[in-house]
Amino acid sequence: MTVRQPHPIEIRSYEILRSRVDLSPMPPLWRAVAERVIHATADLEYAVDLVTTEDFLGQGWAALQAGAPIVTDEGMVAAGISARETLCHATDPAAARMARAAGIARSAAAVRLSYAEVGPGAVWAVGSAPEAIVEIIERGVRPALVIGTPVGFVGAAEAKRALRASGLPQLSNVSEKGGSVVAAAAVNALLYHEAAS
Repeated sequence: MTVRQPHPIEIRSYEILRSRVDLSPMPPLWRAVAERVIHATADLEYAVDLVTTEDFLGQGWAALQAGAPIVTDEGMVAAGISARETLCHATDPAAARMARAAGIARSAAAVRLSYAEVGPGAVWAVGSAPEAIVEIIERGVRPALVIGTPVGFVGAAEAKRALRASGLPQLSNVSEKGGSVVAAAAVNALLYHEAAS
């Protein structure tokens, strides 16, 4: 296995981050995710905005280590995950047809298509579409982990709250902020942690 070599700018970024916020009391995976999200966004508030448990992250990490599929809600999340292939049906014409026929959001249709393809045990990364989170909950998807960090003033915080209340293994954030970069950074943190172990 090739050990990942961070770029000097990334190394310096982490030095600055650690000089501004002390995340050392966090368990290892949670700290890795929080640091990677803060590094990707330059937003120190994620230190207290992210919500998860070490057990949930451990479940996701173990699934990724075993080769579990990664499903994303949009191409921007997929583009941000460079260490592994991902599955994204957001632009699939079949998702558009299903959405029209079923009267659901295209992102919800993409969840249905993805789940039919990967089944239980995948890691789901949602950075944009609150409707994707709602569909994951309502569809009874049995994920290894759901990273739910959609951004926006309409429905995002509510969908993340529903995810936390669902009992599914999850990483989310409380506020309305989030987005593709946060979801991708969280997945990358788990993948890079694997490589560093």
